[in-house]
Amino acid sequence: MGNSEGKLTIEPTGNGPYLVSNLENLRNSRGEAIETSPVIALCRCGHSGNKPFCDRTHAKVGFSGDKLEGRVADRVDDYEGKEITIHDNRGVCSHAAHCSDDLPSVFMLGKEPWIDPNSADAEEIATVIKMCPSGALSYTRRGVLYKDWDREPAITVSQDGPYRVVGSCVLKDPDGSEPESKEHYTLCRCGGSKNKPFCDGTHWYIKFKDEKN
Repeated sequence: MGNSEGKLTIEPTGNGPYLVSNLENLRNSRGEAIETSPVIALCRCGHSGNKPFCDRTHAKVGFSGDKLEGRVADRVDDYEGKEITIHDNRGVCSHAAHCSDDLPSVFMLGKEPWIDPNSADAEEIATVIKMCPSGALSYTRRGVLYKDWDREPAITVSQDGPYRVVGSCVLKDPDGSEPESKEHYTLCRCGGSKNKPFCDGTHWYIKFKDEKN
């Protein structure tokens, strides 16, 4: 890899930006490449005037990287079906809605239980789960757990939403937070998540906007 032999690492700094090392593939929501360097600082307070990069506005707005009361519990619930068992961790869900939009017969918002693993073909369910950017959803088939995919390291600045990380990028969180999937997860960049550094969908509620990316 060009910049270093080392792995891509992401370190959320105290009440400041994400320090990202060895990133070669950074793209905006339109798929356009954004130039990187061996170490870059990505905004996570939501207020930088140079998104996705930090411009130290976090110090002016009093940004806090702490987790907040009222966040969804970080736990995995299992929904066992005849051909597939679906695993769900609501605590790290970024509410991208690929599951409920693409397969509403299985992922039923507003109902309890909200997942029915027998309402669609197992292969179709697996395909939709692989679209989940946060790692909240995974599945087991024939005794094998599927939660990490085989992709090159990359970060995408999603449209008015989180950083979508893929490719087994190492998260070095000083508070010990670990993603549900080591291979893909979503990091808050609006500054409002209750479960920092992970996205919890707050960007949608506060109408976070990033016209540039």
